[in-house]
Amino acid sequence: MTSPDTTSTGRRAEDETGSTPASRYAAYRRRTAGNGPALLDFRTLYDFELDAFQLRACQALEDGSGVLVAAPTGSGKTVVGEFAVHLALAGGAKCFYTTPIKALSNQKYADLVRRYGPEKVGLLTGDNSVNGEAPIVVMTTEVLRNMLYAQSPTLAGLAFVVMDEVHYLADRFRGAVWEEVIIHVPDSVRIVALSATVSNAEEFGEWLHAVRGDTAVVVDEHRPVPLFQHMLVGTRLYDLFVDTGKGEQRQARLNPKLTRMAVEEVRRVKMNQGRRTGRRRAPRPQRYRPPARPDVIERLDRAGLLPAITFIFSRAGCDAAVQQCLAAGIRLTSKEESEEIRAHAELRTADIPPADLRILGYDAFLAALERGVAAHHAGMLPTFKEIVEELFTRGMIRAVFATETLALGINMPARTVVIEKLDKWNGEAHVDLTPGEFTQLTGRAGRRGIDVEGHAVVVWAPSVDPASVAGLAGARTYPLNSSFRPSYNMAVNLVGAVGLDRARTLLEESFAQFQADRAVVGLARQVHKNEEALAGYADAAQCHLGDFMEYSALRRRLSDREAQLSRERSASRRAEAAKSLERLRPGDVILVPSGRRSGLAVVLDPGLGRRSDGPAPLVLTVNRSVQRLSIQDFPRAVEPVERLRIPKSFSPRNPQDRRDLAATLRNKVPDEARERKRSRGDSAAADDAEITALRAELRRHPVHGCDEREQHARWAERYHRLDRETAQLRRRVEGRSQVIARTFDRVCAVLEQLGYLSGGEVTGEGRRLGRIYNELDLLTAESLREGLWDKLDHAELAACVSALVYESRRDDEGAPARTPSERAEDALAAMVRLWGELEGVERDNRVSFLREPDLGFAWTAYRWAKGDDLDAVLLASDMTAGDFVRAVKQLLDLLGQVADASPPNGHVRKTARRAMDAMRRGVVAYSSVT
Repeated sequence: MTSPDTTSTGRRAEDETGSTPASRYAAYRRRTAGNGPALLDFRTLYDFELDAFQLRACQALEDGSGVLVAAPTGSGKTVVGEFAVHLALAGGAKCFYTTPIKALSNQKYADLVRRYGPEKVGLLTGDNSVNGEAPIVVMTTEVLRNMLYAQSPTLAGLAFVVMDEVHYLADRFRGAVWEEVIIHVPDSVRIVALSATVSNAEEFGEWLHAVRGDTAVVVDEHRPVPLFQHMLVGTRLYDLFVDTGKGEQRQARLNPKLTRMAVEEVRRVKMNQGRRTGRRRAPRPQRYRPPARPDVIERLDRAGLLPAITFIFSRAGCDAAVQQCLAAGIRLTSKEESEEIRAHAELRTADIPPADLRILGYDAFLAALERGVAAHHAGMLPTFKEIVEELFTRGMIRAVFATETLALGINMPARTVVIEKLDKWNGEAHVDLTPGEFTQLTGRAGRRGIDVEGHAVVVWAPSVDPASVAGLAGARTYPLNSSFRPSYNMAVNLVGAVGLDRARTLLEESFAQFQADRAVVGLARQVHKNEEALAGYADAAQCHLGDFMEYSALRRRLSDREAQLSRERSASRRAEAAKSLERLRPGDVILVPSGRRSGLAVVLDPGLGRRSDGPAPLVLTVNRSVQRLSIQDFPRAVEPVERLRIPKSFSPRNPQDRRDLAATLRNKVPDEARERKRSRGDSAAADDAEITALRAELRRHPVHGCDEREQHARWAERYHRLDRETAQLRRRVEGRSQVIARTFDRVCAVLEQLGYLSGGEVTGEGRRLGRIYNELDLLTAESLREGLWDKLDHAELAACVSALVYESRRDDEGAPARTPSERAEDALAAMVRLWGELEGVERDNRVSFLREPDLGFAWTAYRWAKGDDLDAVLLASDMTAGDFVRAVKQLLDLLGQVADASPPNGHVRKTARRAMDAMRRGVVAYSSVT
């Protein structure tokens, strides 16, 4: 990377050094030219000069426009949001400051309270409701969405909505909320959208202009603190880029020393893995071991690169890193700092009972803090995470090991960011970091006003190519793509607020439809080009003997019919194979016909009903291998060639048992059975009347005898291939046009079928659904309507409702989830059956929104609602404190919605309230952040 430019503030300081009062006043006038009185007043609140992009955005706001600001992490975008707050207060109006996560809402609330005082600032996050009628209210975006649908009186006097981290609208789970708010906020309200740097900011700005009116787009790609990229090879730190050329020809290129070192290290690792000893057999190859985490921290400390955040894409890895640093004796704090850290931690945890602190591992947590080391991840108790954030911001913690969730919104910049790996587990597979994710992580490096430069360090490994790191580091932006789609709750709320027709029109104004329509323009242009090419291909295929395209169509009908017969034969063979597998019994000896498992095998277990696509027999092969087969291993029917008696004492896990049975298999089955010939399939095509007729018609066609027939055929084949592609493009054009409105129509069809809408009007049941904001909103409403929870006590209700919010972090195929009581078990079983019925309704209407209820938290929720202590609950659940608190907070949120949606004074409403009171205790009560 090139050397950093002097900051604009630094240049101004140099220009004015030693100047006269007159020249200083003239410079001030230049800087404030075009500033309105509100902006001039606002600038006095800061002890630094605003950057050019901040001034442009603030001026646009004061001039009456909305604004979209897209700028790097740490560049000071929130100053623009704070100016909206300033304008609202100056004009006697309201400003809502929205954030994507409760932790960021809490942080912003604290910032604004420090500036304006607690009487002028409120907080609404679902968990907390503080001074909600204040002129400035910080809230999560979901809270504002709910207020808009409920037509809350709190909206009166609203002049500005700040949408911090607006690029969250790309989030596939929660992104739709941002678009709902942008579309439905009253026209009189100005939107202040703050986004990370995205490559299509102008496109997003065009959409905002279309739906909100005049919107200024301010894009700034300049980092206020320059970022330098490095790679750590062993404990040697290399610059990723070096400068070449001079003056205007100066540019950054990949460091050749780093490239050579990486090649040498790969060679050295391979040599270590390939070494032999004097013994006959080679030892197990040595795995590459990355540098120890304590060594990395000490290397950064020697280079003056602390404080640092090391991103480890594993909670267990973060905790292990802290323990490794403690075991290595690392201390990054002075005695005085350690004492201050202890005092702060003890103050923040004063309300937590000592018994709970012991359960939560407080002593080990504090010991690491006092040495300047900490972990930060979603599995930690929220209070512990807050302590880490506060101490790190104050410069007391020097090394934090964190998962990528820290990069999302929380204000915790560091001098250096370390990335251990360039891939992560996304819940389904290990995937490479995207340029956007890399930019988000490294954006934490460099503290404005503290550091003159930030540093990003990638730890080298044999699988990490420096060139690929350079590619990630060089891709500074990523596109913002909508994840919007209508939901059941959204549909009933929209129809109830504006009517069916207007609701449909509003959804067509979404960013998702805006992007789809823009894509249609390009697709339509390609269709036109293809149509011109098709005309050329048709001309080239002309034959002087007749219509070759007609002849070509006959050839295609013939080949299509032959392919159809082939598919039918294959399907018939698969059906026969499945039936033959269903007839197998333990002891049958079969011949697996093909694949790596081919050969003789004896059936141990037929595997009936084990898989949805057919039997999956467990077999022992002649090579003593126990394998689970499937229908894919049998392209044709299989028949037993022999039977063996399997001893009752046989165990597939016992090597001796496997050896004995395999020997019996080899000895008893005759050789000729091993070499069974495949039955010869007959040719259905020879007896098919349609094929016979098509072949005769081809031979009679005039162009059949053309000497250039195959040359014509090549052009005709090109024509048909392009024609198929063009037809697909036309379908894509049709599919993208009004795609959101069509999905909305299908959602409404489901709601009409179930009685939540009737004749385009919202029913009483629909109004109940409108109060449930949950992924499984429809299943929640149906469970209420069917009375599935009418006989439950408060703990049983908590257990059942937990299945609607909880999602296991991984797919466990262990023991089935434990249920707390017979009544709760019956209710949960009924909920699962109801989900299956709703899935069928969705399938009929071509939508798919509802996942299966997850019973994994039911027993834990029941015990906590019953009053069991924290130690017993965590021990039985095998959950971290942070996961437990988060799950309970989500459950409390839905229980509140269930209570609101239930009939007044009804059993479920009272029971839900009682469950909430019983669960809001201990670690849940004193954890302010989810």
